[in-house]
Amino acid sequence: MNNSSYMLNKYCGCFQGLAIGDAYGAPFEGGLLERLLWKMIGKTKEGKKRYTDDTQMSIDIANSFIKNADIDQEDLAFTFAKSYHFSRGYGPSTAYLLKKIKNGARWQDVNRVRFKEGSFGNGAAMRAPILAMCFSKDKDALEKAVVKSSEITHTHPMAIEGAKLVAFVTYAALNDWSSEAILDALVSWCDSDEYKSKLEFCVQSLKTKDRLSPKILRNRLGNGIAASESSVTAIYFAILYREQSHSSMLTYIYSLGGDTDTIGAMAGGIWGAFNGSDALDKSRIKSIEDSENIIELSKQLYLMAR
Repeated sequence: MNNSSYMLNKYCGCFQGLAIGDAYGAPFEGGLLERLLWKMIGKTKEGKKRYTDDTQMSIDIANSFIKNADIDQEDLAFTFAKSYHFSRGYGPSTAYLLKKIKNGARWQDVNRVRFKEGSFGNGAAMRAPILAMCFSKDKDALEKAVVKSSEITHTHPMAIEGAKLVAFVTYAALNDWSSEAILDALVSWCDSDEYKSKLEFCVQSLKTKDRLSPKILRNRLGNGIAASESSVTAIYFAILYREQSHSSMLTYIYSLGGDTDTIGAMAGGIWGAFNGSDALDKSRIKSIEDSENIIELSKQLYLMAR
């Protein structure tokens, strides 16, 4: 496999790994009512597994970047809003914001209405792997792009920091960093004490090859919708399972409960960037809605990557 084919395989793996982690994780998210609802709406008329807002907003970033060759905040905000549909499972804050934008509001005027400091959820982190695909050759440009993408919907510093971490690890995966090199750099990539504490625990566990129990994972790294309660968890799984199967990684993630689709999407994207599309379960790739479009977007991002 030549270098061009090799990198394209990693690009497709990243996007497909994210979509699979999302779509297969959605049925495990939330309580009984949420699971029953997804059981009713979780498949297309053709029998394909539907993805959630995690993949939809990732597709939105890809489409906007391809159109503008950069992160244009006005176009991206409009693209997010145009694609919004309640059945994708958007969080209440993001749903409110996107409906306002769709009706003509400026994103700058509505992104702090629900939360004074902005949303601290993981909505920016879940789409961060796609930004790493857009800026796989320039980490500084990637950092700026993460901030620009994040602050449309998630302006809280903890949300942006979580998105940066996921983006940086995906960047490292696309560029074939060793796990050791990533672990050595991780803590230096964070700013807050909360992330530093979680990352130090994560790094120590991975260096000693500790397979943490679900209880310890929930208590020490988290499995919730806050970026600080899910981003490091996804990174832990992606590195722990780097040389194991994507499916086995997702099985463990889903067993944790909580925000299963988003943690699955983030970890799945990083894992796919490490291992490429050829290492994914082909039946799972084909079972996801819009899979051909996801492949085509991956190809275009590879050709346009900065």
